[in-house]
Amino acid sequence: MKRYSRIFNYLKSYKSAIFQYLITILLSIFFSVLSLAMLFPFLQLLFGVNQATSVKSSSNFVMQWVNDYLGNLIKNGDAFFALGIVCILIVVTIFLKNLFLYLSFRTLGPVKNAIANKLRIDMHDKLLQLPIGYFTEQRKGDIMSRMTNDVNEIEGSVIGALEGWIKDPLAIIINLTVLFYISPKLTMFILICLPIMGFVIGKVSRSLKKQSMKVAEKSGETFSTIEETLGGLRVIKAFNVEQKLRQKFLALSDEFLKARNQVGFRRDMASPMSELMGVSIFAGILWFGGRLVLSHEIAMNGALFLTYMGLFYNIIDPAKSISSAFSNMQKGAAAIERIEQVLQAPVTVDENPNGKKIHEFAHSIEFKNVGFSYDDVVILKNINLKIEKGKTIALVGSSGAGKSTLADLIPRFHDVTSGEILVDGVNIKDYSLHAIRSLISIVTQEPILFNDTIANNIALGMESTNLSSIQEAAKIANADSFIQKKDSGYDTNIGDRGSKLSGGERQRLTIARAVLKNPPILILDEATSSLDTESERLVQDAINNLMNNRTSVVIAHRLSTIRHADEIIVLNKGEIAERGTHDELLTHQGIYFKLVEMQEVR
Repeated sequence: MKRYSRIFNYLKSYKSAIFQYLITILLSIFFSVLSLAMLFPFLQLLFGVNQATSVKSSSNFVMQWVNDYLGNLIKNGDAFFALGIVCILIVVTIFLKNLFLYLSFRTLGPVKNAIANKLRIDMHDKLLQLPIGYFTEQRKGDIMSRMTNDVNEIEGSVIGALEGWIKDPLAIIINLTVLFYISPKLTMFILICLPIMGFVIGKVSRSLKKQSMKVAEKSGETFSTIEETLGGLRVIKAFNVEQKLRQKFLALSDEFLKARNQVGFRRDMASPMSELMGVSIFAGILWFGGRLVLSHEIAMNGALFLTYMGLFYNIIDPAKSISSAFSNMQKGAAAIERIEQVLQAPVTVDENPNGKKIHEFAHSIEFKNVGFSYDDVVILKNINLKIEKGKTIALVGSSGAGKSTLADLIPRFHDVTSGEILVDGVNIKDYSLHAIRSLISIVTQEPILFNDTIANNIALGMESTNLSSIQEAAKIANADSFIQKKDSGYDTNIGDRGSKLSGGERQRLTIARAVLKNPPILILDEATSSLDTESERLVQDAINNLMNNRTSVVIAHRLSTIRHADEIIVLNKGEIAERGTHDELLTHQGIYFKLVEMQEVR
């Protein structure tokens, strides 16, 4: 049960609701037992017995009162009226049973929904906390599958089974108690048979976890394939690989279908098997108990024996539900395991609870003997670099040299594995994450926009702003002119990831966002590398406006954009190979010189 500890911890917040559920479900079971107990006076009437003396020794005071009352009616010749009374009592007890059952659903239903919702929120919160490096090793589609399919599986199986684990055992215990009160000898026979049924059902259910894990993995692969298809439609169509992608998806879907069928076959086997075994035990008790009654080995007449059997049959459905709940929990255990892998993933970049506040950047950012590794792969080593306030530092080098990783260390998207980074002479880890990141804006190669209005995308992260400030930022970013041409202006919805805008327009919006934030530190990660010439000029002008009076770290493949940087850092295999101004590095005729010659920017 350890794997379900998170669910049980959630339940602690709903103690009063669970207590109400227990009360209502106990009342529902009580009236269920009472409705079946009403069979006894009905059978007494049917068999023409006018005194039910055996009831006094084998039932409670309610049944004794009912029996005495009906016995008096029969003595007075009102057998039909007594029959009507019994039928009305059966209807009333069934009504009360179902009323309290409904109230129990009304009590527990919101709790189940709240727990599933809390699980989704915790998953989303964890994804926001995890370092960026975590997502380089994970498929987005698989993460989406865990947040949707796996949470739904837990909601439908594990949390849903909690109801059965409370209600059904109570129903079995209460019914068995009444049965034991009526006939200890016959009930002992039942207690011997029930564990056998539980063992058989449990053996069938135990294999569900492994098969359910396979279903969850195939579901994640399916989501990933769909996500890749949606993201790469242009390339798929351009290279005429629709059929190839279709065949790949068909093969994956076929594997997913087979895995789901196998799980379904196992799961669905539990309920009919438990019913078959329950009826078999029922038949065995009919035979065994019937012999005891006929041979007068137990003090029980035919009417009481049939009532006893009715109460026993009341156990079969709860027993069947428990076996189904056990199967579902085995199936849901795989989903819990996959979700726990995310929830328990280490947060390598964590918030310092006693972190210092920093409201302005005063002097410098300094890298001291910084090294960074990921999964034992060395990305950066022995980096010593000082970025003075107001200076522009450019990072160049071949792909995989470590440029983006070095820049990502400043806002603590990753933490160094060795050495330290100082901001104004203080280790960056001694500041709060929020304080450090509030000093920084980032413009990436791929514009990151959201399915919202232009105004809301520009004002992202700003707690309070006004339209005039947004417009001023857009003007500095050379974005106001195209925004004004939109039908709804700044209230225009830009679609998923800004799909309704051109590449240059999207990039200028991200620059406007950075302008509005007005940070002292700016990181530009190849912000113009994917644009056409005209868009690049507009964006570069916007970037130049943005960089005024700011400390800037610029990652560039197009070396023409960083000729006037105060210092150019050339990275090679994770180390600083060269450093200096554009002219100094040309004179040196090293790696930078060769890169410039290839791009012909001299």
